[in-house]
Amino acid sequence: MTIAREKPPSIILQGGRHAGIRRWLWAVALLVFVMVVVGGATRLTGSGLSITEWKPITGALPPLSAEAWASEFAKYRESPQYRLLNQGMDLGEFQFIYWWEWGHRQLGRFIGLVYLAGFLVVAARRLLPWRQTLILFGMGLLLGLQGAIGWIMVASGLEPGMIAVAPVKLTLHLTFAGLFFASIVAFATWLTPPRRIEPSKARGMAWLLLALLFGQIALGGLVAGSRAGFTYNTWPLMDGALVPDAQTLFVRPSFWENFVDNAALVQFNHRLGAYLLLALALWHAVSLRRAAPGSGGAKRATVIAGLTLAQGLLGIVTLLLVVPLWAGLAHQALGFLVLAMGVVHVTRTQGGARA
Repeated sequence: MTIAREKPPSIILQGGRHAGIRRWLWAVALLVFVMVVVGGATRLTGSGLSITEWKPITGALPPLSAEAWASEFAKYRESPQYRLLNQGMDLGEFQFIYWWEWGHRQLGRFIGLVYLAGFLVVAARRLLPWRQTLILFGMGLLLGLQGAIGWIMVASGLEPGMIAVAPVKLTLHLTFAGLFFASIVAFATWLTPPRRIEPSKARGMAWLLLALLFGQIALGGLVAGSRAGFTYNTWPLMDGALVPDAQTLFVRPSFWENFVDNAALVQFNHRLGAYLLLALALWHAVSLRRAAPGSGGAKRATVIAGLTLAQGLLGIVTLLLVVPLWAGLAHQALGFLVLAMGVVHVTRTQGGARA
């Protein structure tokens, strides 16, 4: 029994060789997690459209004089959001929303620099085989694409008649953040030696759970983008029924438009996604605990089920309280923690660390 639990020499070697890479990747993952929370605060405070230009280099400097602040404020006063929603805002109020958006963008720049620096060290010193280095390069491209999507999202909110960004583009921005975050967590987990080697079980179910987690995050993005959380603030009933009538769910003339712009259907789909995800997570945990009690897979599945249940309860609280800032941010943060655990679970069920 003792021999069976010993780690193969290749995995022990890998654990020592790649400790620095793992620390770098986990640091990037933590920064992305913070970025998601800051992004949520930027959205909930209505700050995302306060900077109306995209200057990747010179935009790193904030206004440093009264004249510079006046210039930035003048640009914002030309935006549809100011004219239609924030007419009469004074300079102090503008500075509040400006700093949120500026901080969000600076954090994005910092993440890019940290990732680039780590990648250059890995590539220059050939710390990983070329295939894994190429994967890291592709992940860097994904990070750069995420930044571009962020500006496309902001630009959608600067179009005539808009007071917020387009829900679909906000969802795309959030989903790509989730993809990059998941890739970082997966790579770091892949390089982390498991405590013990165990047979891979329930791979298909682990992947299905992860797919549903991504789907639920995307649905959450649509809820945030359409501000659907500020309506139908009751549970378990919605508009007085478990299932609202068709006239409520499909009020838009275009059938598909209801799925992104109709607050009733967007929120209803997010509720259904939560029920389905929780049911599957609980069933997966019970199944693994019966099939392989005490195994790492069973423990991970149990943690995922517990986090999913907590996330569902927090979502209900957020809805009933009409999305206060603390609850909205906690709900978004916990969603990404569940995603991280789902990624770890999938990575481990694929066979754990490799030499």
